[in-house]
Amino acid sequence: MGEIHEGGCVCGRVRYRTSGEPKRVSLCSCEWCTKRTGSALGVSVYFAEDDVEFLSGNLKSHRLNSDAGRWIDSQFCEDCGTVLTWTLEFLPGHRGIAGGTFDPPTFWFEPERYVFTRSKPAWLNVPDGITCFAGMPGSASE
Repeated sequence: MGEIHEGGCVCGRVRYRTSGEPKRVSLCSCEWCTKRTGSALGVSVYFAEDDVEFLSGNLKSHRLNSDAGRWIDSQFCEDCGTVLTWTLEFLPGHRGIAGGTFDPPTFWFEPERYVFTRSKPAWLNVPDGITCFAGMPGSASE
């Protein structure tokens, strides 16, 4: 089963558990990630869908088209509005988890890549060892 990590929304009603290691850990400055987080970038931790379990609470969903022209289904707490998770058209069988929602708030998975760097603020310096892409790898926006 591997490592277990839990997390949840701001109000605490929605709780989740992940098992095993993430399949991908990305930083992203696309429009959706910056608006979803209210920040310069989002931290996205992707697990196989079977490795994510929801323990409590109710999620609402919203579908939109990303900067790369593909759909994103985001799920958020129906009470406090925290975006916790999403699925992506271009990454079937996986579920993204908002990195800042894991317990405790000081726990972070190490990022391996940064997408949509063309939208990152000039003051944000990317550490060595992180692969950078101007847009979404494998798309016309890369």
